[in-house]
Amino acid sequence: MMRRLLVAAVAALAIAGCATPRGSTPLPGLSAEATANTRLSPEQAALFAKQIERDLAAKGARLAIVFRTGEARDTLPEGISYTHGGFWTYVPISLDDGRVVNGYAVYNLYRGDGKSLPTDRSYLHQDYPIDLALATGMDDVGVIIPTPEMQRRILTIMDSPDYRKLHITPYSLVSNPHDIKYQNCTEFMLDIIAAAAWQTTDMVQIKANLKAHFTPTEVKVSGFDRFFAPIAHKEIKTDDQDGKIVTATYESLVVFMKDNGLLQEAYVLQRAADAPKTQSPQAGG
Repeated sequence: MMRRLLVAAVAALAIAGCATPRGSTPLPGLSAEATANTRLSPEQAALFAKQIERDLAAKGARLAIVFRTGEARDTLPEGISYTHGGFWTYVPISLDDGRVVNGYAVYNLYRGDGKSLPTDRSYLHQDYPIDLALATGMDDVGVIIPTPEMQRRILTIMDSPDYRKLHITPYSLVSNPHDIKYQNCTEFMLDIIAAAAWQTTDMVQIKANLKAHFTPTEVKVSGFDRFFAPIAHKEIKTDDQDGKIVTATYESLVVFMKDNGLLQEAYVLQRAADAPKTQSPQAGG
């Protein structure tokens, strides 16, 4: 009975999970990785990744934020649509054959895999659009394109030591974005956006500004679940919460950026119908 309750608690908290990279083993009940029956095939993932890249390039986005979800949405709490997001930056990419092409590189915060790094710790990692597409379990992604000035400011931070300075290694799946104790992937991006918006890397000041201007998403779980979930899985912490469990999500990030004049566009991009497999996309470009 107790075991079933603990698993249920974890499932209830399976939200903006900042997945371990593809190929690692997902935790029971967590939506951070797609299930085998919903994950895209390599061919579908390659086409979807290229579709996202072309969509962003057509909009002239030098930087965008793209979110995916790992499995069916009916497993997620109400009002939460995506479980992982990363910064996509348009940069020159060196291919294995020595060519250099322009394309998007993806910058993520990932939680530890429980082997090389504990699951309640996180690290920063750069990969590519195909990695996001291979781990998605749904036929859409959520896209945020900041204003051109915000793109410039965020890219400036990412190209400096401040990017890593703003990373908080202790990790919680449901990190409170008003508190400095933990981070998850969406909160990390929120902190970078806040640093760019207010032009400060003082984390205490960033959190004070967010407390005044950012309304997080409430995760509705019972008091019992709140108490026992950290015992079930150590990457779920609640000691940074105050009265209710709140976290940063795609939805709350969109509202914050729109309300503060930081947003150019936010939208959901639906995966196109699969093209014939003879039309395999080329890397980069």
